[in-house]
Amino acid sequence: MSKQFINGIRIRHWAMIASLAGFCFLTMPVNAQNAAPEKTSITNIDSDAVENLFFSALKEKTVDNNAGAADIFNKILVLDPQNDAALYELANIKKKENKFTEAQPLLEKAVTIKPDNEWYWSSLADIYEKANQIDKLENVFTQLIRLNPDKVDYYYDQGNAYFIQGRYDEALKLYDQVEQITGPNDDLIIARQKIYLKEGKLDKAAVGLEQMIASNPNQIKYYLLLAEIYTSNNATDKAFKVLSQAKAIEPNNPMIHLGLADIYRSKKDINSSFAELKIAFANPDLNIDQKVRIMMGYFPKFSEPNAKNGALASALELSKIIVDTHPNEAKGYALYGDLLVQSEKYPEAKDAYSKSVALNGQIYETREQLVRLELGSNDIEGVIRDGESALSFFPNQGWMNYYVGSAWLQKKDYQKALSYLKSAVAVEFQDKDLLSLTFSQMGDCYHAMQDNKNSDDSYEKSLSYSPDNKYTLNNYAYYLSLRGEQLDKAAAMAKHANELEVNNASFEDTYAWILFKQKNYKDAKVWMEKAQTDNKNKSAVQTEHYGDILFYLGDADGAVQYWKKAKEYGATSPVLDRKINEKKYIE
Repeated sequence: MSKQFINGIRIRHWAMIASLAGFCFLTMPVNAQNAAPEKTSITNIDSDAVENLFFSALKEKTVDNNAGAADIFNKILVLDPQNDAALYELANIKKKENKFTEAQPLLEKAVTIKPDNEWYWSSLADIYEKANQIDKLENVFTQLIRLNPDKVDYYYDQGNAYFIQGRYDEALKLYDQVEQITGPNDDLIIARQKIYLKEGKLDKAAVGLEQMIASNPNQIKYYLLLAEIYTSNNATDKAFKVLSQAKAIEPNNPMIHLGLADIYRSKKDINSSFAELKIAFANPDLNIDQKVRIMMGYFPKFSEPNAKNGALASALELSKIIVDTHPNEAKGYALYGDLLVQSEKYPEAKDAYSKSVALNGQIYETREQLVRLELGSNDIEGVIRDGESALSFFPNQGWMNYYVGSAWLQKKDYQKALSYLKSAVAVEFQDKDLLSLTFSQMGDCYHAMQDNKNSDDSYEKSLSYSPDNKYTLNNYAYYLSLRGEQLDKAAAMAKHANELEVNNASFEDTYAWILFKQKNYKDAKVWMEKAQTDNKNKSAVQTEHYGDILFYLGDADGAVQYWKKAKEYGATSPVLDRKINEKKYIE
């Protein structure tokens, strides 16, 4: 325990035996090689029965039949209530089942019967620690020290029990005993420091490390520990002096530069702090995981004003250093990709994610980020290639199935699109946004396949998960209007889509067209003019629709003029030619 216990009591789980047979001879109450404990209430016949039962219990335990083993150990205790080995074994089974309150009295009885068994006391200490019965640990460690006075871990354990109880002087006396056994060492320094710092005795906490530095002037770890004590107690000037001494010895040690970065940051010298960080990050000896943890501290700052030229720019530069320093680490490229996305450098982010996936394809999140970017940049081939590759590793990911289905929809391969979209809804049951989007895409597929019933059903399911899915509202409304069906419902959906997103030319065009179908030509003209104003590109469809509206408002010449413009913008419908030639609206 010792070092681990310093950071919070944690009792060791001792290796109990070198072999099963050896253990049996050590613990069994009756055997040929060791003298049996004195027993006055058990007959020879009962002793034989106990011995046979004990072997049977151990056999069940070796095949992980803990319930069967526990049952046999209980039978032994009926025959021989003082059988300490059975008490101990049964207690260990209870501990494995996390039944610590049941294990405790068994072990307490075992140590009463056989007070010189180190394993029993050690197991009991584990129970008391889990139950946070710190007051009872003192006697346990006293007994363990009595049984094994050269085992320093027990002194540390008892010292930390004292520390938790605030009995600092008694803990320090124990550490003095340890020093008599081991001499000065790092564990003792840390243990004593913990007490001195708790008591606010900074100078005393520093003394041990200063002595170690004097004895070992080239051991950088002592400088770092001393600087950390000073820094954590706001003695930054002293910390800076110590780190400067260390830097003179090992100028390339990355931990020294991290320590200096912390000090400069505490002094609000951001430029110097960042310069030290860059030196540390450029050192391959500094573990990449530690670098990533440091980077995580930047993320909360990205929402601050001017973050793009401040925290985000710094984080991006550091992440670039990481990938340059660790070119074979997938996590470095994934982090770099995330920061490039934050910086809106999407092509570079795609490249970073691609490198990360190539190095380690087992991280789903990185694959999804890559496919998202590909879909956002309309790289449909990339979505299909990388999305299908991701699904070969992670077939039950709903979003990935949706992305690939969407890509096949854009390629107008509706059967393939439907297969992926159906997989998405088959594996996802809770994400309403995903379900709504997926059923909306399925509606588009079925419409393209002229399967109106399944198309309408899919749109209805989409809206059942998200009544405000504006794309579903728009598309469903438009396709109903094309069929001249449920125009009032279509108008209501189209209007709501425009309420959800204003100045969307496509949505405005849909609403205008439905109003046209309802013969509300005046309002249709208003909405179509909005669509033409908000459309940054010249739309042949909207232009033709505007001509249709003008015709029914009595402006046939104006209608022909816009029909001709629609043809110029790329419309190729034979109906459009008839409209122009015959100067009238044709359905």
